[in-house]
Amino acid sequence: MLVKWIRCTVVDRRGFERGQRKWAGLLGEPGFRGQGGGWSRGRPEIAHVFAFWESRAFYDSFMARSHDRLAAGQSGTYRDPRVKLFDHRFDVKTGFEPRFTGVDVVRVAHCKVREDRVEHYALMQEKVWNPAMAGSPGMVRGLFGEASENEFLVMSMWRSEAEHGKYRRERVERLLLRAQTEADVAALSGDVVQLDPSWTV
Repeated sequence: MLVKWIRCTVVDRRGFERGQRKWAGLLGEPGFRGQGGGWSRGRPEIAHVFAFWESRAFYDSFMARSHDRLAAGQSGTYRDPRVKLFDHRFDVKTGFEPRFTGVDVVRVAHCKVREDRVEHYALMQEKVWNPAMAGSPGMVRGLFGEASENEFLVMSMWRSEAEHGKYRRERVERLLLRAQTEADVAALSGDVVQLDPSWTV
């Protein structure tokens, strides 16, 4: 499965949201699995959108055919778009599905990992971080994705911001030490996204 993560700065919120609802036109596209998104909790002008495709071939076909027509509805409403594609490597918790039901917030972490530490980083994700997140009340589903040049995406979906906040307060510092994350990661950025149900396709 291919995961597309779009992040941008919105300059016309009402126009952007109106255009976002037009992405319902994705339904019926071959290989399309789901899309959702919302606003950054820390920086209200930042929007995040997550889309899921069965494969790169289906995604490329959509980009060549229908993308520009759907995107036209949001022209001029945002700036500084950043688009990243990741291949799904494994689930965080079992049985990931590209759905946004029963979820209030998405935590997204984008890591650039040192080349000689990639295998260790992926192993720690599987053996340390995944069990901790999967065992946290309120964590619904998630995935670990990989892009070229040692870039990784950890996406976790939470029932509420309160439950995600509790996990962060109680466990993250200890897990960082145990997983030796500082030694693995050259750069880390992330956000907590308040989902807007009207964006879900």
